[in-house]
Amino acid sequence: MAAFLSSTIKSPPATSAPLRRRLRLWPVTTINILSMVGVGPFITIPLLLQAMPGPQAMIGWILGAVIALADGLVWAELGAAFPRSGGGYQYVLEAYGPQGPGRLMSFLYLWTTVITGPFAMASGAIGFAQYTSYLIPKMTPWEGKGLAIAVCLVAASLIYRRIDRIGRWAQFLGGVVVLTVFWIIIEGVRHGQVHNLTLPAHALTSSPALWTGLGGATLFALYDYFGYNTVCSVASEVVRPERTIPRSIILAIGIVAALYISMNLAVLSALPWCEAAQSKFVASDLIARLDGPLAGAVMTCLILTVTISGLFAGMLSCSRVPYAAAVDGRFFRAFARVHPTRDFPTFSVGFVGIASGACCLLELDQVIRALSVAAVILSSLTVVAAPTMLRLTRPDVRRPFRMWLYPLPSLIAAAGWSYIVVTSGPPYILGGLGALALGVLGYLWLARKGGEWPWTVSIR
Repeated sequence: MAAFLSSTIKSPPATSAPLRRRLRLWPVTTINILSMVGVGPFITIPLLLQAMPGPQAMIGWILGAVIALADGLVWAELGAAFPRSGGGYQYVLEAYGPQGPGRLMSFLYLWTTVITGPFAMASGAIGFAQYTSYLIPKMTPWEGKGLAIAVCLVAASLIYRRIDRIGRWAQFLGGVVVLTVFWIIIEGVRHGQVHNLTLPAHALTSSPALWTGLGGATLFALYDYFGYNTVCSVASEVVRPERTIPRSIILAIGIVAALYISMNLAVLSALPWCEAAQSKFVASDLIARLDGPLAGAVMTCLILTVTISGLFAGMLSCSRVPYAAAVDGRFFRAFARVHPTRDFPTFSVGFVGIASGACCLLELDQVIRALSVAAVILSSLTVVAAPTMLRLTRPDVRRPFRMWLYPLPSLIAAAGWSYIVVTSGPPYILGGLGALALGVLGYLWLARKGGEWPWTVSIR
């Protein structure tokens, strides 16, 4: 078994080839936006209102946007400096030492993507099935799981193609996202009532419950903002990456934050928050109340399309990280296989689709919180510190883009990530630490077999 793993991991296949740069600014910005939106805001609005009962839940959306922008500036600097597929996997490897601790850090980032990525995709697919039950109320739980699995396979088929064709799909689906959100905003402006935005008594009274609730609300909001760094995972396929990557990240965060905040104000002004907090189909229920049942069904269909678009973009990102590691000879070489004429990683795309489908057999309950905390503990904090490490240890690295007001964005992002972990609760913290321990043990075992750091002074 050890010999098999060593031979499987060490050498990329002869069929692997460099990916071609075909994605320009607006297609890749749209891919970022699709990865950020998906079904997230349509299933988490009630969750934020349960975490912070009342319109003050809007603070979670605003704080989430601030943390996302700070973290986005970190990714923008790193992505412009190292425009290669794999994103955070490449950044922490370079920042912490390609022949030292960076080996462990990059493996943990890979571990995060391979383990939690399919679960994140599954959460979107389960959300798709949940909204489908608005149209088909008699759908059984197992039928819902089957539908979620099918959606994962459909999303994988959409990215099983050349990257420039994916860019065209992204722009079409991006139009659907904007149409859906704008419809909700317009209805909120037309029918909203200011008194619905009145805060409950003592809503902002300082207490442990307030800070815990704000942490939970911010966590759910950040789950919806996740995806602004998708461009970094496909950086080897981006045209003029030193300019395109930072711009696409900042544009995506700005556009999505404006859409989210406007949409939530629209929902809360047109629908009493206590009703929105209990709704499983908050957007569909809102439109059905204002424009009739047929309009509610149309809104549901749009949300289902948006959900597939989010899965499509998320799977695109997830498929490139193990590909990049396999090309480096640090993961199973099958993941480095590239289509001979269409230039995309075939095995990696197939794995993400099938693994995501398998994860759909689990329940959506508590998945979002567990995934978010695990991702922060395993990789987010190490990426946030990467620009500082590079500035201290490798000042010679060329930085086409430098984060604004350094080191403030890094400090804000680190504080934000730490805050949502601390307020998430012991079960989630322990789960994240457990995943971290397994990742470290897995790396040490593979490193010993391969003669990598820390078992030898030089890397073989």
